[in-house]
Amino acid sequence: MTEKPAGTAIDDVLAEYSGLESQMSDPTLHDDPATARRVGKRFAELAPVMTTHTRLNIARDDLEAARELAADDPSFAAEIPELEATVARLDAALTDLLAPRDPHDGDDMVLEIKSGEGGEESALFAADLARMYLKYCERHGFAAQMLGVTESDLGGYKDATLSIKARAGSTEGVWGRMKFEGGVHRVQRVPVTESQGRIHTSAAGVLAYPEPDAVEQVAIDETDLRIDVYRSSGKGGQGVNTTDSAVRITHLPTNIVVTCQNERSQLQNKARAMQVLAARLQALAEEEADAEAAEGRAAQIRTVDRSERIRTYNFPENRITDHRIGYKSHNLDAVLDGDLDALLDALTAADRQARLEAQ
Repeated sequence: MTEKPAGTAIDDVLAEYSGLESQMSDPTLHDDPATARRVGKRFAELAPVMTTHTRLNIARDDLEAARELAADDPSFAAEIPELEATVARLDAALTDLLAPRDPHDGDDMVLEIKSGEGGEESALFAADLARMYLKYCERHGFAAQMLGVTESDLGGYKDATLSIKARAGSTEGVWGRMKFEGGVHRVQRVPVTESQGRIHTSAAGVLAYPEPDAVEQVAIDETDLRIDVYRSSGKGGQGVNTTDSAVRITHLPTNIVVTCQNERSQLQNKARAMQVLAARLQALAEEEADAEAAEGRAAQIRTVDRSERIRTYNFPENRITDHRIGYKSHNLDAVLDGDLDALLDALTAADRQARLEAQ
C-alpha cells in the first residue's frame, strides 16, 4: 500500500487551515483590512493542499474497501489497479504541494528593466521586454502598471519599472509565476541603427522583487529618505509636463533610488514609489539574512553584461534559449507577444524538481 506523506507536514497544514477557518468566521476580522487580506490569501494558498488531502483519503478508503471485497469476491479485484494508480497520483501531488516553497510565491511583484551593454539597441530591446511582460500579464489577467520610464532617443527604455498584481480572488501568485525573469537577457539581431545588415549582440537586465502586502511590513525611517519632485516626462496624457507630480525617492543608507511618475498626483506617485522601495529593501534584508538567497539574488544581475546571460533571444533563427535549464524553442515571435507559458512552465517544473530532490 502507498505510504502516506510525512505526517508532521500535513498535520501542521491541517492545524493552520483550521485556525484560518476560525479567523475567517469571526466578523471582527474585517475590521482590519490588512489582516483580512493576509488571512484570506493564506487560506486560498492552502486550499489546493486540503482538496488533494481529502481526495487522497477518499481514494485510500476506496482502495482498502476494494481489497477487502476482492478477498471474498475476486470480481472486485478489477477495480484495484485503477484505485492504486489514483492513490499514487494523489500521493505524489500532495508530496509536491507539501514540498518547501518560496514564502513569497503568492506575492505580487515589481520588475525593473534596465538597458545595458549595446547602447541604443539595448534600450530598444529593454522596451521589447517591457511590452512582452505587459502582454503576458494581459493574457493572464494580472494587473500591470508602468510606474516610471526613462526613454532613449529612439523610443527605447533606458530603464522602466513595472508593478504586477494578481487579479482579485486569484490563487495564482505573480511572484510564483514570474520570479524566474530576474537576470541578464541577451538579444541577437540586426539593430535598426545598423546600415550593413550585421547581427549585433546586446543585453538588458531585469531585476525582480516580491512586493510586500503593505509598506508598513518593512521598517523605513523617514529621516533616511531624500524625496525629490520633478515634472513628469514622456507620454502620459493630461497633466504630464505641466505639474511637478513625479517623485524620486533616494534611500540614503543603501543609495537605492526609486522613481514613479505615472500616477495622477504627487501623493499617489509617492505612495507607489514607497511600495517599490519597500519591495527592494525587503529583498535586500533577505539577502543579508540568508546566504543562499543572497547568492541567488546576486545571480540575477551583477552587471548588465552579455556574459552573465540567463536567456538569449535570437531573432534571425526565431529562437529563444533559457541557459539555466537548457530550454530552447523556435517561437520567439510568439514569446515576445506574451506567450511565455511553455517557458515559465519549464522553469517552474525544474524548480519543483529541485525542491523535491532537496527534501
